[in-house]
This record gives sequence, structure tokens and C-alpha cells, in this order.
Amino acid sequence: MMKKILYGSVFCIWYLMSLLPLRVLYILSDGLFYLIYYVVKYRRPLVRKHLFDSFPEKNEAERIKIEKKFYSWFCDYIVETIKLFTMSKKQIKKRMQFIGAEKVRESCQKGQSCAIYLGHYCNWEWVTSLPLWAGEDITFGQIYHVLENSAFDKLFLYLRNRLGAISIPMAETLRKIVKMRQKGKQIVIGFIADQVPFWNNIHYWTDFLHHDTPVLTGTEKIAIKANFAVYYLDMQRVKRGYYKGEFKLLTDKPKECREFEITEMYFRELEKTIQRQPPFWLWTHNRWKRTREQWLKIVDPVTHKMRRDLQ
Repeated sequence: MMKKILYGSVFCIWYLMSLLPLRVLYILSDGLFYLIYYVVKYRRPLVRKHLFDSFPEKNEAERIKIEKKFYSWFCDYIVETIKLFTMSKKQIKKRMQFIGAEKVRESCQKGQSCAIYLGHYCNWEWVTSLPLWAGEDITFGQIYHVLENSAFDKLFLYLRNRLGAISIPMAETLRKIVKMRQKGKQIVIGFIADQVPFWNNIHYWTDFLHHDTPVLTGTEKIAIKANFAVYYLDMQRVKRGYYKGEFKLLTDKPKECREFEITEMYFRELEKTIQRQPPFWLWTHNRWKRTREQWLKIVDPVTHKMRRDLQ
């Protein structure tokens, strides 16, 4: 009952807030920035360390400038996501534009479904508007991590599904994809693949932003198994409240790629995206909390089982 009350209360508040024009919401965002950055100092030491390690070539003043822009954008992301509750299709198409969506459509018309790589960069919630650009004869889905708070999980599911995409829980990815393909339509699935893998799900490490980084490889495995064309969505912030994403084909022959080659291509593209506009990646996420040294102590690198389970 309490969860239903929480869901209803937050839904009503967010819905009413979303009726405000974006220019008003951005005034609220400016106030939120002051609170989060100067008063609460939300994860500032972590963000500062990430920027220091990721951009050693920049001086302190340059990194602080990126840091402040990040927090300002992060607050914008919050109000923009709330605005998504009531944004019309016309509004979202004006503010979130896709370049090269016809390439994805052409792949589908040739009988090949698609996997779309993207990161926690710019406003990834607005990317759920992609179905508005590619036609009703294609089924769109996005993989998501179920939130611990069921009320907020329900809220975000509403947001992510309202423009035509289907949200697929990470644990049900393969089963849902098979079921979707059985319906006869080509499918396009979005994967935000820059999260931290669990210890026993680490199969590959790469150099990413000057860090030895464990990465998720599930998208590559699914693409190979299903023979998906693989695209990267290169996001940019044009100006406040306006984004564009360009589709870049990584491969349409995944079965011919070497092991982890597709994963590597994704992280090289994401790295270039972040280096071009550093403030708009989710720097508050503790991306590098797992080290190779710790991993070797905790997990058997051959079996990928936790060492305590082997005892």
C-alpha cells in the first residue's frame, strides 16, 4: 500500500511539474545546481577524481570548469526527464533529433535486426523517442536495470514506454528478444553498456579514459548470436534542451568479428564522444570501483566463479 501511495504521489508531482514550460524548469534546474554543487556537494570528491584521472592533460582550472558544467547539465537532465511526462511528439522530435536513422531502417528492410550501443551520455531518456523516427513496422526495445524502489521503477517504465519503445529487464534480455522476433517484425534494441559488471560477469578489460576498465560484453554476445547489425549512437548536446544522435554502423557482420572486437569498437567510440564534450557523461557513477587486482583475488579468471564458491 505504501508503495502505491509513493508511486501515486511522485507521479502527480512529476506530472504537474512537467506541465511547466522548459524555460521555467531550467530556472528550477539552476537552483538545484546551486544546492547540489555548493551545499550538498553530491559526490564531488568522486567526480573530481574521475576527471583528474580521465583528463591528465588538462589543468585544474579546466577540470573544475568541466565539473561545474557537468553538475549544471545533470540538473538539466533531471528536469528534462520530468518534462518527458507530457512532452508532445512534436516537441520531442524538435529537441531530440536523430541523424542516420534511415540506415537503421535500411538494415531492417534488408531483414537484419539491429543492436544500438549508447552510453549514459546527454539525455539518454529522450532517446526513447527513436520509434517516432523509424516507422511503425519496426519494434523498438531498450534494456534496463530494474530499480530497487518499485515505485520509481514503475515511474521510469512509464516514461520509457510512452513513446512506443518496449522496456526489457536486463535479466530477461534473451528471452524477450526471441519472443519479439517470433512476431515477425524486425527489432531494434538499445543497450546502455557503460555500466560496471558484477565481479563474476567480468570477461574483458579495456583501456578507457586512462583507466583499466572491466566492461560488459553481453551486447556483443547477443548481436553475434542473433546476427544483429550493430550501431553506435553518437550523442551531442547542441545547446540547452537540444540534443542530436548520429547512428554509426560498427558492423553488419558480427559473426565475422573477433572476440570482444565489437565491445572494443563501442568503447573507442564512446571515449571519443566523451572527449569531445566531457561534461555530459554521468561522472557521478562509480565506474571504476572494481580493479583487476581485486577481481583476480575474488574471481577465478578461467571459470569466472567467485573463489569462495570454489572452496
